[in-house]
Amino acid sequence: MATGKINVSVENIFPLIKKFLYSDHEIFLRELISNATDATLKLKHLTSIGEAKVEYGSPRIEVSIDKDKKQIKITDQGIGMTEDEVKKYINEVAFSGAEEFLDKYKDAGKDAGIIGHFGLGFYSAFMVADKVEIISKSFKDEPAVYWTCDGSPEFTLKKAKKEDRGTDIILHIAEDSTEFLEDSKIRELLTKYNKFMPIPIKFGMKTETLPKPEGAKEEDPAPTQEVDDIINNPNPAWTKKPADLKDEDYKSFYRELYPMQFEEPLFNIHLNVDYPFNLTGILYFPKLTNDLNIQKDRIQLYQNQVFVTDNVEGIVPEFLTMLRGVIDSPDIPLNVSRSYLQADGAVKKISSYITKKVADKLSSLFKNNREDFEQKWNDIKVVIEYGMLSEDKFFEKADKFALYPTVDGKFFTFEELQNNIKDNQTDKDDKLVVLYASDKEAQHSYIEAAKAKGFEVLLMDSPIISHLMQKLETSKENLSFARVDADHLDNLIKKEDSAISKLSDEEKDSLKAELEKVTTDKGYTIQLEAMDSAASPFIITEPEFMRRMKEMQQTGGGGGMFGMGNMPEMYNLIVNTNHELVGEILNTKTAKKRERLINQSLDLARLSKGLLKGEELTNFISRSYEMIK
Repeated sequence: MATGKINVSVENIFPLIKKFLYSDHEIFLRELISNATDATLKLKHLTSIGEAKVEYGSPRIEVSIDKDKKQIKITDQGIGMTEDEVKKYINEVAFSGAEEFLDKYKDAGKDAGIIGHFGLGFYSAFMVADKVEIISKSFKDEPAVYWTCDGSPEFTLKKAKKEDRGTDIILHIAEDSTEFLEDSKIRELLTKYNKFMPIPIKFGMKTETLPKPEGAKEEDPAPTQEVDDIINNPNPAWTKKPADLKDEDYKSFYRELYPMQFEEPLFNIHLNVDYPFNLTGILYFPKLTNDLNIQKDRIQLYQNQVFVTDNVEGIVPEFLTMLRGVIDSPDIPLNVSRSYLQADGAVKKISSYITKKVADKLSSLFKNNREDFEQKWNDIKVVIEYGMLSEDKFFEKADKFALYPTVDGKFFTFEELQNNIKDNQTDKDDKLVVLYASDKEAQHSYIEAAKAKGFEVLLMDSPIISHLMQKLETSKENLSFARVDADHLDNLIKKEDSAISKLSDEEKDSLKAELEKVTTDKGYTIQLEAMDSAASPFIITEPEFMRRMKEMQQTGGGGGMFGMGNMPEMYNLIVNTNHELVGEILNTKTAKKRERLINQSLDLARLSKGLLKGEELTNFISRSYEMIK
């Protein structure tokens, strides 16, 4: 039996780095600036503990382009490298200097803010460059060093002339990557990935307007000066303590994150935890539409202030991806190119923490200023209802502050609603029946009929409300929801057995036969019901179960398993056998007049339901004029 070590040669690994390691070539700049940031933060830590006997000063990173030479240069004023360190960190692929530094200075913890992890970031430069040069001067009293490589296994290493501490990386851009020599492209990348890096990043100069000198005339132009263009904010709001921020600071940061958003966020949640994982961030509740698919400006994920992605699936519970803001955590496990998440137990803990934090914030807002919470309800309800559906722990907390608005503009928690309606809306089987409408205008007549009986009617119109009602019915005992147009009221909330019909069984059979002649092509299921004589003669209803399953299927849910998604609308025609008009229809001797009465009554019911349109509406109007001549 033989044993040995597998040898991975640079000849084999360079093509892999260039073609496959990084999903997007543009991240070379992110990686190199991350390295420059690490070099600067390392120096900051070493000076703070007295190990580096140099002045830290106010270092920055500078990015510059030389189009004529086809070069991009990244300069830092950080820790620098000796010749031995270049051999160790540059020539040994995947040896992470950041990892070694953190291991040596464990006490630095998260305060050091070191970004690097895999030690491969530098080599991303070869995705866009066919030659890379490094000129570096260590903070130690050692000569500067020069290293260069053309992407082959061969490199040159020698002493260099450089007086200032820090590192210059010079990329000789390849012919297939000349887009990166455009100022606009580099500015775009710096803004995307490095907007909140902890060290100031200079990219060119900009013109700054100065105040006019005293005594200047109004028509005199204001003086200007050329200043360094610092493209990032090294101290974004999420890195500060909540106690140090005012409401306007949060709003200002929101505008910085989303410059094209002109509506203010409703409120924010500041995340700050250091055990059992490190996580900071700010989440904002924007005004939301009922369209669950519209989400342009998403939550941004950072790692030590380096932008990673705006796809936060897995870290943020799905129902909260409709929010906006920033999450920053060094403990989120990323793949080697820092472009997507790797499965990890820490991610579940982070997700649970965010869920709890959001629930606690909402609960606090509800308790401290209920009136304001009610005013914001329509703008935040989709998130809360979605959360109640998808996260059981969130459901338990939200059950105390989720609101149920009525058609009259009142708001109840579920407990308040239950106490308010239990005496009047509990049926003979001891089940609490919650009546609701989804459209106040379209269901107006049904709402008014319910209110006339003293019933409370909720207004539940969000796109996922059918799913939520199903959840509530299964999680609470003796509860059912019924839309006001699902049946006539006596059937929706049965208080006693059926009333006695004025018609005999023979008369009912005769009436049903006449009704079927007129409605045979309209697809209604005819139900003869003995109701109060004051109730409407004809009522059109939609069966609650069938309609709700259809709605659930259309928004992605339970209806699909019943195959109801593509079924046509189903309606019942309920005829009140105790109404005077129904008796007149039955006793009318002329077939033509009987048919006319049935059509007119049916169309009035359809009009009330919003189902009378087009030619049928025109015919109804014409018939109505004839009947009142």
